[in-house]
Amino acid sequence: MGASKLNIHSKNSNDIAIIAKVFAHPARVSILQYISKQESCICNDIVDEIGLAQPTISQHLQVISQAGLLKGDFKGNSLCYCINIERFQEFQELFNSFFIKLNQSNC
Repeated sequence: MGASKLNIHSKNSNDIAIIAKVFAHPARVSILQYISKQESCICNDIVDEIGLAQPTISQHLQVISQAGLLKGDFKGNSLCYCINIERFQEFQELFNSFFIKLNQSNC
């Protein structure tokens, strides 16, 4: 979706699309699962665990980060990732609201 078209949709619709993109790829799900089990980790840790090339992992981390699901701190030259729990909770509330409304549909 082009950036210029984002303004025709509600914030909730855009947020749902952003998080859906994160979970639409099994590598990103695996990355999130791995990071969630760690206190923090660097890209090379994730590469070793997931088994994909470092540039591929970096691209997936970028998508996850753009959704706001990761926090990162520099330790030396390395960026250490951890889960942004607050953002996950925001998305959880958004999805819950979305699906509750669907369940109330009379169709």
